[in-house]
Amino acid sequence: MNQVVIKRRLPTEERQSEIIRVAVELAAEKGVDSVTTQDMADAMQVTQGAIFKHFSTKDDIWVAVMQWIRERLMGVLEKAASEADDPIAAIECMFFAHIAFIGKHPAIPRLLFSELLHKKNSKLRKLIQEIISGYEAKITGLLDSAKAQSLAPPDLDSKSAAVLYIGMIQGLVMQISIFGGKRLLLEEARKTFPIYLHGIKRRSAEV
Repeated sequence: MNQVVIKRRLPTEERQSEIIRVAVELAAEKGVDSVTTQDMADAMQVTQGAIFKHFSTKDDIWVAVMQWIRERLMGVLEKAASEADDPIAAIECMFFAHIAFIGKHPAIPRLLFSELLHKKNSKLRKLIQEIISGYEAKITGLLDSAKAQSLAPPDLDSKSAAVLYIGMIQGLVMQISIFGGKRLLLEEARKTFPIYLHGIKRRSAEV
């Protein structure tokens, strides 16, 4: 006997959260540029009409995804920083918390640095800029605190070091994407971060 699968009608907020989750998963699987609303509908076993009942356009879905990323990522980073004993340790905790977050959600770097999303929607571009700028500001503030506590060289350019920090994560993710299973993100991160740490820490002879 044929069985008909009946999708339970979910409240609006719950359905929107499901659409966001599916969009992130599909972006990891297919790449941001290739994901369609039909893909999302198929993955959820609903019609495209059900998708557009909750989001007017696909761009609106990506905006909601970016807002989800900002909320989840910043929450993870703030928690990691709060558990550290000093600003340098906070930066290290945030770095590896971010790496772990990417491990759970591999699509996130692709979404944040997607050229297609940047170009096609000014609202998306502004939101992504806010996420990255806020992150850089957090790292800059920690480095300034480290200088004030004589943990970092007084002449360290905190802003540039924060930009380098973001670029380091982006570069690691890009390498893993290029080399696939030949390189592991956490393993490469463990090799790379000590080099960054060496550059931002004040040596005992300088104190």
